[in-house]
Amino acid sequence: MPTFPRNEIVSLTAEQAQHELGESYGPDLRLADLLTPELADLELGYGTAAGDPRLRAAIADRHGVRPDQVVVTIGGMHGIFLLSYLMLERGGQVVTTNPLFPNTRNIYASLGADVRVVPLTFDDRYRVTADAVQAQLTPETKLVSLTTPQNPSGVAISLETLQEIVIAMGEVCPDAYLMVDETYRVAAYGDDPIAQTAVSLGSKVVSVASLSKCHGAAGLRIGWVVSTDDELVDQLATGKFSTVVSAAPLSEALAVRVLEQEDQILGVRRSWLAENLRITENWVKENGDLVEWVRPDAGALCVVRLNVDPVRFKQAAAERGVRLADGGWFGDQEQVFRLGFGYLAAGELKAALDALREAVHAAY
Repeated sequence: MPTFPRNEIVSLTAEQAQHELGESYGPDLRLADLLTPELADLELGYGTAAGDPRLRAAIADRHGVRPDQVVVTIGGMHGIFLLSYLMLERGGQVVTTNPLFPNTRNIYASLGADVRVVPLTFDDRYRVTADAVQAQLTPETKLVSLTTPQNPSGVAISLETLQEIVIAMGEVCPDAYLMVDETYRVAAYGDDPIAQTAVSLGSKVVSVASLSKCHGAAGLRIGWVVSTDDELVDQLATGKFSTVVSAAPLSEALAVRVLEQEDQILGVRRSWLAENLRITENWVKENGDLVEWVRPDAGALCVVRLNVDPVRFKQAAAERGVRLADGGWFGDQEQVFRLGFGYLAAGELKAALDALREAVHAAY
Protein backbone atom coordinates (compact mmCIF):
# COMPACT_ATOMS: atom_id res chain seq x y z
CA MET A 1 0.00 0.00 0.00
CA PRO A 2 1.17 3.61 -0.41
CA THR A 3 3.20 4.79 2.57
CA PHE A 4 4.79 7.98 3.79
CA PRO A 5 8.53 7.45 4.31
CA ARG A 6 9.58 8.04 7.90
CA ASN A 7 12.09 10.82 8.53
CA GLU A 8 13.74 11.61 11.85
CA ILE A 9 12.73 15.25 11.54
CA VAL A 10 9.66 14.05 13.45
CA SER A 11 11.92 14.12 16.52
CA LEU A 12 11.53 17.92 16.57
CA THR A 13 7.94 17.37 17.72
CA ALA A 14 9.15 15.40 20.75
CA GLU A 15 10.57 16.78 23.99
CA GLN A 16 12.41 20.05 23.51
CA ALA A 17 16.18 20.01 23.91
CA GLN A 18 17.94 22.10 26.56
CA HIS A 19 19.57 24.16 23.78
CA GLU A 20 17.07 24.11 20.90
CA LEU A 21 18.83 25.02 17.65
CA GLY A 22 16.88 22.63 15.46
CA GLU A 23 13.66 24.58 15.05
CA SER A 24 13.04 26.68 11.96
CA TYR A 25 10.75 29.44 13.21
CA GLY A 26 10.67 32.36 15.61
CA PRO A 27 9.09 32.62 19.06
CA ASP A 28 5.50 31.47 19.51
CA LEU A 29 2.61 33.86 19.85
CA ARG A 30 0.34 33.31 22.83
CA LEU A 31 -3.42 32.97 22.75
CA ALA A 32 -3.74 36.04 24.96
CA ASP A 33 -2.13 38.09 22.17
CA LEU A 34 -5.11 37.38 19.92
CA LEU A 35 -8.20 37.04 22.11
CA THR A 36 -10.99 39.59 21.85
CA PRO A 37 -14.42 39.61 23.55
CA GLU A 38 -16.08 39.03 20.17
CA LEU A 39 -14.49 35.59 19.90
CA ALA A 40 -16.66 34.39 22.77
CA ASP A 41 -19.68 34.57 20.44
CA LEU A 42 -18.06 32.47 17.72
CA GLU A 43 -20.20 29.51 16.69
CA LEU A 44 -18.17 26.29 16.58
CA GLY A 45 -19.81 24.78 13.53
CA TYR A 46 -18.27 23.88 10.20
CA GLY A 47 -16.38 26.50 8.28
CA THR A 48 -16.56 26.98 4.52
CA ALA A 49 -14.67 24.76 2.11
CA ALA A 50 -12.53 27.57 0.71
CA GLY A 51 -12.07 29.32 4.06
CA ASP A 52 -13.34 32.23 6.12
CA PRO A 53 -14.12 35.12 3.73
CA ARG A 54 -12.39 37.66 5.99
CA LEU A 55 -9.25 35.53 6.11
CA ARG A 56 -9.23 34.95 2.36
CA ALA A 57 -9.61 38.69 1.80
CA ALA A 58 -6.67 39.46 4.10
CA ILE A 59 -4.45 36.89 2.37
CA ALA A 60 -5.57 38.08 -1.07
CA ASP A 61 -4.74 41.67 -0.20
CA ARG A 62 -1.16 40.64 0.58
CA HIS A 63 -0.81 38.89 -2.79
CA GLY A 64 -2.58 41.35 -5.06
CA VAL A 65 -5.32 38.88 -6.05
CA ARG A 66 -9.05 38.45 -5.50
CA PRO A 67 -10.30 36.74 -2.31
CA ASP A 68 -11.85 33.97 -4.42
CA GLN A 69 -8.34 33.12 -5.67
CA VAL A 70 -7.31 31.97 -2.17
CA VAL A 71 -7.98 28.61 -0.53
CA VAL A 72 -7.29 28.33 3.21
CA THR A 73 -5.63 25.03 4.15
CA ILE A 74 -4.65 23.13 7.31
CA GLY A 75 -1.12 24.49 7.36
CA GLY A 76 1.07 24.91 4.33
CA MET A 77 1.72 21.17 4.01
CA HIS A 78 -1.97 20.52 3.38
CA GLY A 79 -1.82 22.95 0.46
CA ILE A 80 1.27 21.22 -0.93
CA PHE A 81 -0.43 17.84 -0.56
CA LEU A 82 -3.61 18.94 -2.32
CA LEU A 83 -1.75 20.51 -5.22
CA SER A 84 0.54 17.48 -5.56
CA TYR A 85 -2.40 15.10 -5.43
CA LEU A 86 -4.09 16.98 -8.27
CA MET A 87 -0.96 17.31 -10.42
CA LEU A 88 0.82 14.00 -9.84
CA GLU A 89 -1.90 11.37 -10.03
CA ARG A 90 -0.72 8.02 -11.40
CA GLY A 91 2.96 8.83 -10.90
CA GLY A 92 3.23 12.17 -12.69
CA GLN A 93 6.57 13.92 -13.06
CA VAL A 94 7.74 16.60 -10.64
CA VAL A 95 10.92 18.65 -10.79
CA THR A 96 12.24 19.76 -7.40
CA THR A 97 15.44 20.36 -5.49
CA ASN A 98 17.68 18.45 -3.15
CA PRO A 99 18.03 19.34 -0.29
CA LEU A 100 14.30 19.65 0.33
CA PHE A 101 12.01 19.77 3.34
CA PRO A 102 11.41 16.05 3.96
CA ASN A 103 7.64 16.27 4.36
CA THR A 104 7.37 17.70 0.86
CA ARG A 105 9.62 14.98 -0.55
CA ASN A 106 7.57 12.34 1.28
CA ILE A 107 4.38 13.52 -0.42
CA TYR A 108 5.95 12.95 -3.84
CA ALA A 109 7.20 9.53 -2.76
CA SER A 110 3.77 8.51 -1.42
CA LEU A 111 2.19 9.43 -4.77
CA GLY A 112 4.73 7.37 -6.68
CA ALA A 113 5.84 10.48 -8.56
CA ASP A 114 8.65 10.50 -11.09
CA VAL A 115 10.94 12.93 -9.25
CA ARG A 116 13.60 14.78 -11.24
CA VAL A 117 16.09 16.53 -8.97
CA VAL A 118 17.91 19.83 -9.27
CA PRO A 119 20.96 19.30 -7.00
CA LEU A 120 21.89 22.18 -4.69
CA THR A 121 25.11 22.13 -2.68
CA PHE A 122 26.75 23.96 0.17
CA ASP A 123 29.74 24.84 -2.02
CA ASP A 124 27.43 26.45 -4.59
CA ARG A 125 25.65 28.35 -1.79
CA TYR A 126 22.38 26.54 -2.56
CA ARG A 127 21.68 28.89 -5.48
CA VAL A 128 18.93 27.81 -7.87
CA THR A 129 19.51 28.73 -11.52
CA ALA A 130 16.99 28.70 -14.33
CA ASP A 131 19.38 26.64 -16.46
CA ALA A 132 19.60 23.91 -13.82
CA VAL A 133 15.81 23.71 -13.55
CA GLN A 134 15.34 23.79 -17.32
CA ALA A 135 17.77 20.88 -17.67
CA GLN A 136 15.36 18.70 -15.68
CA LEU A 137 12.18 19.71 -17.50
CA THR A 138 10.56 17.32 -19.97
CA PRO A 139 7.25 17.38 -21.86
CA GLU A 140 6.00 15.00 -19.13
CA THR A 141 6.62 17.45 -16.29
CA LYS A 142 3.40 18.26 -14.43
CA LEU A 143 4.75 20.22 -11.46
CA VAL A 144 7.87 22.21 -10.62
CA SER A 145 8.27 22.55 -6.86
CA LEU A 146 10.55 25.26 -5.46
CA THR A 147 10.91 26.95 -2.09
CA THR A 148 12.06 30.50 -1.47
CA PRO A 149 13.62 31.19 0.93
CA GLN A 150 14.63 27.55 1.09
CA ASN A 151 14.34 25.15 3.99
CA PRO A 152 16.98 24.34 5.27
CA SER A 153 19.29 27.06 3.89
CA GLY A 154 17.25 30.27 4.02
CA VAL A 155 18.61 31.12 0.55
CA ALA A 156 16.12 32.92 -1.70
CA ILE A 157 15.39 32.51 -5.40
CA SER A 158 15.10 35.85 -7.15
CA LEU A 159 11.89 36.82 -8.91
CA GLU A 160 13.93 37.20 -12.09
CA THR A 161 15.11 33.59 -11.86
CA LEU A 162 11.57 32.39 -11.23
CA GLN A 163 10.41 34.36 -14.29
CA GLU A 164 13.08 32.63 -16.41
CA ILE A 165 11.86 29.27 -15.11
CA VAL A 166 8.26 30.14 -16.02
CA ILE A 167 9.39 31.00 -19.56
CA ALA A 168 11.30 27.72 -19.86
CA MET A 169 8.27 25.77 -18.62
CA GLY A 170 6.12 27.51 -21.22
CA GLU A 171 8.44 26.17 -23.92
CA VAL A 172 8.98 22.62 -22.61
CA CYS A 173 5.91 21.75 -20.49
CA PRO A 174 3.28 24.46 -20.98
CA ASP A 175 0.60 22.61 -19.00
CA ALA A 176 2.77 22.28 -15.89
CA TYR A 177 2.42 24.43 -12.78
CA LEU A 178 5.18 26.08 -10.77
CA MET A 179 4.48 25.74 -7.06
CA VAL A 180 6.47 28.20 -4.97
CA ASP A 181 6.55 27.52 -1.24
CA GLU A 182 6.84 31.03 0.20
CA THR A 183 6.57 30.02 3.85
CA TYR A 184 9.51 32.24 4.91
CA ARG A 185 8.95 35.11 2.47
CA VAL A 186 7.98 37.79 5.00
CA ALA A 187 10.57 36.77 7.62
CA ALA A 188 12.95 39.59 6.65
CA TYR A 189 15.81 40.93 8.77
CA GLY A 190 15.61 44.44 10.21
CA ASP A 191 15.00 46.92 7.40
CA ASP A 192 15.48 44.39 4.58
CA PRO A 193 12.68 44.57 1.98
CA ILE A 194 10.15 41.74 1.79
CA ALA A 195 10.36 39.84 -1.49
CA GLN A 196 7.46 40.10 -3.92
CA THR A 197 5.22 37.05 -4.15
CA ALA A 198 5.78 34.80 -7.16
CA VAL A 199 2.05 34.48 -7.84
CA SER A 200 2.35 37.66 -9.90
CA LEU A 201 4.29 35.73 -12.57
CA GLY A 202 1.24 34.17 -14.21
CA SER A 203 -1.66 31.77 -13.97
CA LYS A 204 0.61 28.73 -13.92
CA VAL A 205 2.37 29.93 -10.74
CA VAL A 206 0.91 28.91 -7.39
CA SER A 207 1.99 30.29 -4.01
CA VAL A 208 1.79 28.23 -0.82
CA ALA A 209 2.49 29.59 2.67
CA SER A 210 1.21 29.62 6.24
CA LEU A 211 1.21 31.46 9.56
CA SER A 212 3.53 28.88 11.11
CA LYS A 213 7.05 30.19 10.52
CA CYS A 214 7.04 33.97 10.11
CA HIS A 215 4.18 34.81 12.46
CA GLY A 216 4.80 32.31 15.27
CA ALA A 217 1.33 30.77 15.00
CA ALA A 218 2.08 27.17 14.02
CA GLY A 219 -0.50 25.91 16.50
CA LEU A 220 -3.34 27.48 14.53
CA ARG A 221 -2.54 25.12 11.62
CA ILE A 222 -3.54 27.74 9.05
CA GLY A 223 -2.00 27.90 5.60
CA TRP A 224 -3.14 28.86 2.12
CA VAL A 225 -2.80 28.34 -1.59
CA VAL A 226 -3.01 31.36 -3.90
CA SER A 227 -3.63 30.95 -7.63
CA THR A 228 -5.03 33.11 -10.40
CA ASP A 229 -6.17 29.95 -12.23
CA ASP A 230 -9.84 29.85 -11.20
CA GLU A 231 -10.34 26.24 -12.30
CA LEU A 232 -7.40 25.11 -10.15
CA VAL A 233 -8.75 27.07 -7.17
CA ASP A 234 -12.09 25.30 -7.55
CA GLN A 235 -10.35 21.90 -7.65
CA LEU A 236 -8.29 22.77 -4.57
CA ALA A 237 -11.38 23.84 -2.62
CA THR A 238 -13.13 20.61 -3.64
CA GLY A 239 -10.06 18.62 -2.63
CA LYS A 240 -9.97 20.34 0.72
CA PHE A 241 -13.67 19.63 1.32
CA SER A 242 -13.09 15.99 0.34
CA THR A 243 -10.23 15.55 2.83
CA VAL A 244 -10.95 17.75 5.86
CA VAL A 245 -14.26 19.52 4.98
CA SER A 246 -13.07 22.83 6.41
CA ALA A 247 -10.52 24.42 8.68
CA ALA A 248 -11.50 25.09 12.29
CA PRO A 249 -13.54 28.33 12.49
CA LEU A 250 -11.75 29.19 15.74
CA SER A 251 -8.35 28.87 14.08
CA GLU A 252 -9.53 30.95 11.13
CA ALA A 253 -10.89 33.68 13.41
CA LEU A 254 -7.61 33.80 15.32
CA ALA A 255 -5.73 33.86 12.01
CA VAL A 256 -7.67 36.98 11.04
CA ARG A 257 -6.49 38.55 14.30
CA VAL A 258 -2.88 37.62 13.46
CA LEU A 259 -3.09 39.34 10.10
CA GLU A 260 -4.80 42.39 11.63
CA GLN A 261 -1.74 42.73 13.86
CA GLU A 262 0.76 41.63 11.22
CA ASP A 263 2.73 44.87 11.02
CA GLN A 264 3.32 44.85 14.76
CA ILE A 265 4.05 41.11 14.92
CA LEU A 266 6.50 41.15 12.02
CA GLY A 267 8.08 44.40 13.21
CA VAL A 268 9.06 42.80 16.51
CA ARG A 269 10.28 39.67 14.73
CA ARG A 270 12.32 41.61 12.19
CA SER A 271 14.39 43.08 15.02
CA TRP A 272 14.56 39.73 16.82
CA LEU A 273 15.77 37.90 13.70
CA ALA A 274 18.27 40.62 12.79
CA GLU A 275 19.83 40.51 16.27
CA ASN A 276 19.98 36.71 16.33
CA LEU A 277 21.41 36.62 12.81
CA ARG A 278 24.18 38.97 13.96
CA ILE A 279 24.90 36.76 16.98
CA THR A 280 25.05 33.67 14.77
CA GLU A 281 27.27 35.38 12.20
CA ASN A 282 29.73 36.46 14.88
CA TRP A 283 29.76 32.94 16.32
CA VAL A 284 30.60 31.47 12.91
CA LYS A 285 33.45 33.96 12.46
CA GLU A 286 34.83 33.19 15.92
CA ASN A 287 34.82 29.47 15.15
CA GLY A 288 35.80 29.70 11.50
CA ASP A 289 38.48 27.03 11.84
CA LEU A 290 35.82 24.37 12.43
CA VAL A 291 32.55 25.87 11.18
CA GLU A 292 31.33 27.30 7.85
CA TRP A 293 27.91 28.66 6.95
CA VAL A 294 25.80 29.98 4.12
CA ARG A 295 24.36 33.31 5.18
CA PRO A 296 20.57 33.18 4.69
CA ASP A 297 18.53 35.78 2.81
CA ALA A 298 15.49 35.53 5.10
CA GLY A 299 13.88 33.21 7.62
CA ALA A 300 14.85 31.94 11.06
CA LEU A 301 17.27 29.29 9.84
CA CYS A 302 20.58 28.71 8.11
CA VAL A 303 22.93 25.90 7.14
CA VAL A 304 26.28 25.26 8.83
CA ARG A 305 28.97 22.78 7.82
CA LEU A 306 31.12 21.37 10.60
CA ASN A 307 34.68 20.35 9.80
CA VAL A 308 34.63 17.59 12.41
CA ASP A 309 33.51 13.98 12.51
CA PRO A 310 29.68 14.11 12.38
CA VAL A 311 29.19 10.97 14.48
CA ARG A 312 31.38 12.24 17.30
CA PHE A 313 29.74 15.64 17.03
CA LYS A 314 26.22 14.25 17.41
CA GLN A 315 27.26 12.39 20.53
CA ALA A 316 28.99 15.46 21.98
CA ALA A 317 26.00 17.67 21.15
CA ALA A 318 23.55 15.26 22.77
CA GLU A 319 25.69 15.16 25.93
CA ARG A 320 25.48 18.95 26.13
CA GLY A 321 21.76 19.18 25.42
CA VAL A 322 22.25 20.76 21.98
CA ARG A 323 19.96 19.87 19.08
CA LEU A 324 20.50 20.81 15.46
CA ALA A 325 18.55 19.48 12.48
CA ASP A 326 20.58 16.86 10.61
CA GLY A 327 21.38 17.70 7.02
CA GLY A 328 20.59 14.10 6.16
CA TRP A 329 16.95 14.73 6.99
CA PHE A 330 16.86 17.05 3.99
CA GLY A 331 19.07 14.94 1.73
CA ASP A 332 22.24 16.95 2.43
CA GLN A 333 25.75 15.94 3.47
CA GLU A 334 26.52 14.37 6.84
CA GLN A 335 28.66 17.33 7.90
CA VAL A 336 25.83 19.79 7.17
CA PHE A 337 23.23 20.82 9.73
CA ARG A 338 20.31 23.23 9.82
CA LEU A 339 20.73 25.74 12.62
CA GLY A 340 17.60 27.54 13.74
CA PHE A 341 18.62 30.90 15.21
CA GLY A 342 15.18 32.51 15.45
CA TYR A 343 13.51 30.41 18.13
CA LEU A 344 15.52 31.43 21.21
CA ALA A 345 15.85 34.87 22.78
CA ALA A 346 19.26 36.47 22.27
CA GLY A 347 20.66 35.47 25.68
CA GLU A 348 19.44 31.88 25.31
CA LEU A 349 20.84 31.73 21.78
CA LYS A 350 24.27 32.81 23.01
CA ALA A 351 24.19 30.11 25.68
CA ALA A 352 23.13 27.50 23.11
CA LEU A 353 25.93 28.56 20.74
CA ASP A 354 28.44 28.36 23.61
CA ALA A 355 27.33 24.77 24.22
CA LEU A 356 27.50 24.10 20.48
CA ARG A 357 31.07 25.41 20.42
CA GLU A 358 31.98 22.95 23.19
CA ALA A 359 30.41 20.10 21.23
CA VAL A 360 32.23 21.02 18.01
CA HIS A 361 35.60 21.21 19.74
CA ALA A 362 34.95 17.96 21.61
CA ALA A 363 34.39 16.23 18.26
CA TYR A 364 37.55 17.65 16.67
